[in-house]
Amino acid sequence: MKESLISITSREKRCAILSCGKLQDLILERKSNEQLAGNIYRGEVINILHNIKSAFININEEENGFIHIRDILENIQKFQEMFDMDFDREQSIKTIKPHAVKNADISKFMKIGHPVLVQVIKDPIGSKGARLTSNISIPGRYLVLLPNTPHKGVSRKITGLEKARLTKVIKAFEMPQSMGLICRTASVNVKTNILIQEANELLDTWNKIQKEFHDHSKPACLYKESNLIKKTILKAVDKKFNRILIDDYKTFQYARRIYARYKNEHTIKLEYYRDKMPMFKRFMIENEIDRCLQRKIWLGNSGYLFFDKTEAMYTIDVNSGRSTSSSENIDVEETLVQINMEAAREIGRQLRLRNIGGLIICDFIDMNLRKNQRRVLKTLKETLRQDSAKCTVLGMSDFGLVEMTRQRTRESLVHTLFTHCPYCSGLGAIKKFESTSIEIERAIKSLTRQKKETKLKLITHPEMDAFMSKSDKKLFESLVKKERGLIEFGVDDELHLNRFEFYSLNQGNKLDF
Repeated sequence: MKESLISITSREKRCAILSCGKLQDLILERKSNEQLAGNIYRGEVINILHNIKSAFININEEENGFIHIRDILENIQKFQEMFDMDFDREQSIKTIKPHAVKNADISKFMKIGHPVLVQVIKDPIGSKGARLTSNISIPGRYLVLLPNTPHKGVSRKITGLEKARLTKVIKAFEMPQSMGLICRTASVNVKTNILIQEANELLDTWNKIQKEFHDHSKPACLYKESNLIKKTILKAVDKKFNRILIDDYKTFQYARRIYARYKNEHTIKLEYYRDKMPMFKRFMIENEIDRCLQRKIWLGNSGYLFFDKTEAMYTIDVNSGRSTSSSENIDVEETLVQINMEAAREIGRQLRLRNIGGLIICDFIDMNLRKNQRRVLKTLKETLRQDSAKCTVLGMSDFGLVEMTRQRTRESLVHTLFTHCPYCSGLGAIKKFESTSIEIERAIKSLTRQKKETKLKLITHPEMDAFMSKSDKKLFESLVKKERGLIEFGVDDELHLNRFEFYSLNQGNKLDF
């Protein structure tokens, strides 16, 4: 049973996808990080970088957009990857050769201050602005309109007579020669009149975009891609979900109106959640989200995973835990293979839930036999096929390392929920009490010997004070006593665990050291 749970609050929308009650995917959207991918803008060129053949464009968002010359010139490969299709090879397809891009001059296409019509193909991540293209595509349910690309194609997943029928339909459709159409997978067995109706709707949308482009004098958003609710419903129809559960009545009514248009394709039980217990809490999704934020993930066979992030990549370490030492007369190699295979399935799931993108290195437990390495690699690839983001997996090295990449579609879960730590500066750790105590000792020597402050009051966190009570306080008292001074101790639970302060008992002022 597949179901989608949609939870709505004033500042956040969350969509959880469950299969047989287990969380398989999670999408979290806030007002501060709404997805821009697919949106079309009237932008303004503000800077051209000739050395990397790129330009920065103001699109009236927090960060300026970025466009490369490849996304200005015709890019057939981009459309083929985005919509999983092949263009009709009978047509004249003139792709841009690599040397042509290398020798092209971006200033021939864009000038600083000029207005441009662009579309977001990659959401902004961190301090990086949105990736833009001038190759516009307007997707519908069954078709995709390419307003400035004169090519027509059908999804690779459509074959045989149906592919021939759809190819004939889009060729016969009356439209400007400069435009193209793509038949999506959902167009299988859809009546011709419905396809023609949607094609006309897409043309109307394009005409409105053009009109608004000329009506605006400043950067503005001219067209917004489908929102999270509509995308969820369409995905539920495509993937044959059994149920959609929504905990906000206004959103539920909106979802019903959208679903009414597609209910003939697949029957979904669309329900409004009425229970007092929060929906995500009842279905144990909150616990799963908390688990996804942990560095360590336990597996069912007592093995576990470690997720670590560096500047360049994510690393995932697979460990056996206690699973290989609990009994005698076991096949150790097969036990390790089973741990690795379970780890591979959980890695694929965690990548979706955490929305990890970029370069990823998986360090599996060493196996002696090549056939076992192939079994684990096959399991990993099969799990990644469920992922909507594009994943590329290389082979397993002799050290049990697997290199892979996952397409960045939006901010990671950690990046969405967390911010930079002002205490640890990204280390994810604090100093030991012993280290802080040594720093205090140095500070006391500096104050008493160099600054001649002999009457001191030391303020620390209560836990630090308890640590010092074992032996360090006596040491500090003896250090001050040698300088014929006095030291008192106090606590402040608002202080950071690693922070301490000195005050003068004579003047009452805070001391620098």
